[in-house]
Amino acid sequence: MPRMLMSLVLAVFFMSRAAFAQQSDIVWVQIEAQPSLTQTQNEIRNYANRLQDVNGFDLGGGWYGIALGPYTREDAETVLNVYRRDNLIPRDSYITFSSSFKRQVWPIGANLLNTAALDTPNTETQTPVAVLDAAEAAPTIIEIADETPREARASEARLSRDEKKTLQSWLQWAGFYTAAIDGSFGRGTRASMSAWQAANNFETTGVMTTRQRDMLKSQYNAVLEGLDLEVVTNPDAGIEMLIPTAVVEFSAAEYPFVTFTPKADIDAQVVMISQEGDQTTLFGLYDIMQTLDIVPMDGPRERKDDSFVLVGEDASRISHTEVSLKQGEIKGFTLVWPAGDEERRRRVLSEMRASFTRTFGAMNPNIGSDAVQDIDLLSGLEVRKPQVSRSGFYVDDAGTVVTTAQAIGSCQRITIDEDYEAEIAGINADLGIAVLRPTSSLAPMGVAQFRESNPRLQSDVAVAGYSFEGVLGAPSVTFGKLAELRGLQGEAELTRLALAPLPGDAGGPVFDAGGAVVGMLLPASTTGERQLPQDVSFAARGDAIRAVLTEAGYQTALGDALGLMAPEDLTAHASDMTVLVSCW
Repeated sequence: MPRMLMSLVLAVFFMSRAAFAQQSDIVWVQIEAQPSLTQTQNEIRNYANRLQDVNGFDLGGGWYGIALGPYTREDAETVLNVYRRDNLIPRDSYITFSSSFKRQVWPIGANLLNTAALDTPNTETQTPVAVLDAAEAAPTIIEIADETPREARASEARLSRDEKKTLQSWLQWAGFYTAAIDGSFGRGTRASMSAWQAANNFETTGVMTTRQRDMLKSQYNAVLEGLDLEVVTNPDAGIEMLIPTAVVEFSAAEYPFVTFTPKADIDAQVVMISQEGDQTTLFGLYDIMQTLDIVPMDGPRERKDDSFVLVGEDASRISHTEVSLKQGEIKGFTLVWPAGDEERRRRVLSEMRASFTRTFGAMNPNIGSDAVQDIDLLSGLEVRKPQVSRSGFYVDDAGTVVTTAQAIGSCQRITIDEDYEAEIAGINADLGIAVLRPTSSLAPMGVAQFRESNPRLQSDVAVAGYSFEGVLGAPSVTFGKLAELRGLQGEAELTRLALAPLPGDAGGPVFDAGGAVVGMLLPASTTGERQLPQDVSFAARGDAIRAVLTEAGYQTALGDALGLMAPEDLTAHASDMTVLVSCW
């Protein structure tokens, strides 16, 4: 059916039902969440060009939602199904309630949060819609008999304490109950029930009928519709838990992880974690999990004697991992969910946590041993990699490092040899030289000794660096010649080298034949139209590096008389002071 015709049909359908809508039936179809009001308004305008009933709401926490409505529940389901089918709205759109929104921000000045379902779609900027005769449009209304207050009290009395706690938690979620979840229906619970009844156009008795409790439950669970939360049992892991099976599907089992990857438009992921071990194993897993790409670096971490929780978040996702040690078995799970869908994420996480059950046994270390091996994967999960890695070298016994400014461009975190945190102690952007200070004490095996005099032209030089950006576990050494004591434009702070390094070598020390440092390799220029020969490289001169260090408050060692070194000795000498600098 053409989309314009479908809009006509939907519009007529809503008109035939809206006059009978009760405020208690009001729902919305949420289609997007955006992290800024400007972005939200731009997207709303795009949707409003092809859809009716488009609204914008403040979700809280700096996020804004785009929703269609208000509708009755049945109408909303029709809208959701038809618009999804015709690809007019995202596949992960869902039905929600007014309680999900704080205030309306679009259309400007509107406030539909406390109104009934729409009578008539706005047709001022839309295609005109057909109008049916009222006698044709009006459906038969069937009144559903409800319990009397006495019957409601009787049905309430049959609730268990846990069921009463659950009802209180639903009222709390809906924003009507703020006291303790204790299963005791005192004055606060009664007041919250009355408030919910008033908000949903019921008589305010302070005692909810069975129908009303079911309605509140439906409101609470509406956000989970379409996710197909089902109990999944994995005998290999010895874990049973609820998993959103409409969103993720089993991908692989490779010790100690069972991975479920996205199967739909929602970019979510679930990982079961299972292995035998003790506290040392648990603490090791805690460290390993933080190297994985599924656990972003920002977020709270908590490690206890027998458990840990890791929360990582970035602009696109939020990751939650919780693991515990019981009777020699370490088990837990990770949920990764898109950012901006916080209500559903919290609910899915809550359901997964509540359903998590340990069954017999832990994962066998041999499971997945025949999987394809990849240096960037750990048991099938991608290891987090830095934005960029370059080289550097120690210049004093405290572990101060000189590197290229290219290595520290826009980093949330800087590391030395991937294990040691560092911070910027000084930088000279004109020369492209940066000085890093480790945040914890280091004891380098070797430090640079700078040559005080200029080396001779055409003398042998060598550059040490992590040519392949950390893929190899040690630096490589590239040999060449000193071609010129200045840059091509006569720059006195540069030297020109005749050697062909790789990008990862930038920031590494340049040695003379005796092992004294005569400069720092600069990255190849990526700007301009001139393409230099492959074996033309440039280095910042040693005296320029020493000037930057002096300005930053550091002293350097000098040494010209180290004698000639055999290539293998020079390589060992360079390895003691050359480091991998990574920007995360």
